[in-house]
Amino acid sequence: MIRTEGLVRQFGDVVALDHTNIEIKKDQVTVILGGSGSGKTTLLRMLSALDAPTHGSVWFGDEDLAQLSSKRLYELRGKMGMVFQYSALLNSLNVYDNVAFPLHEHSDLDESVIQTMVQMKLEQVGMRGFEQLMPSELSGGMAKRVAFARAMIADPDVVFFDEPTSGLDPISAGIVTTLIHDITKKTHMTSVVVTHDVHAALEIADHVILLWQGKVIAEGQADAIAQSEDPRVVQFIQGRPDGPIPFSRSKTPYHEDLLRVRL
Repeated sequence: MIRTEGLVRQFGDVVALDHTNIEIKKDQVTVILGGSGSGKTTLLRMLSALDAPTHGSVWFGDEDLAQLSSKRLYELRGKMGMVFQYSALLNSLNVYDNVAFPLHEHSDLDESVIQTMVQMKLEQVGMRGFEQLMPSELSGGMAKRVAFARAMIADPDVVFFDEPTSGLDPISAGIVTTLIHDITKKTHMTSVVVTHDVHAALEIADHVILLWQGKVIAEGQADAIAQSEDPRVVQFIQGRPDGPIPFSRSKTPYHEDLLRVRL
């Protein structure tokens, strides 16, 4: 469904993505793993057309997102849903209006039809009956589920998830990850999940991509990643503080910077 070719994203002197080549397959859960600063959220923004690459291409079907007109890009975004890390619910709207918001803004459907669609999506995520609650009255896990329902309301081809279990207790995190897996399979949706939650990732993924410093260092099925002998993969999967993936991202020795400041 989506693929990248020689994808580069640079912020000043910092290279967030370094000639990254990946493929997102239709009707599957693809999980992008990586530590903080590995480039996974930047990659998600490229895949969802929220940002443009410095170099390279992002292909959605047979169209390069980087070369499209604003009008065509806007049309393609209608086939994409997004669940943001902190849910990004509109605080002034209740649950019903948050989920219905994309349809109110981008369709001419009758309100009775929208109401039915909202109820269907809320039922899928276990939140039907909470339509009148405000975002401030929701727990973190409930807010994530409402955001999931909103992302699905227009039946997109692909839904992107940015750290869907971040800040959740283990039970809520398990519910959210199970929903992603089950709804993807039942609705033949394509899901792209960015996370650093190794346990959740290996549990629900059809395909895993592991990033380090903007490069793909491993990819494949969850079992293959879990059994990898690459020391970088082993360090990340096991959460070891020591290994080939360093704590510091600085490119120059500390003492050289101190001497430079004194001079």
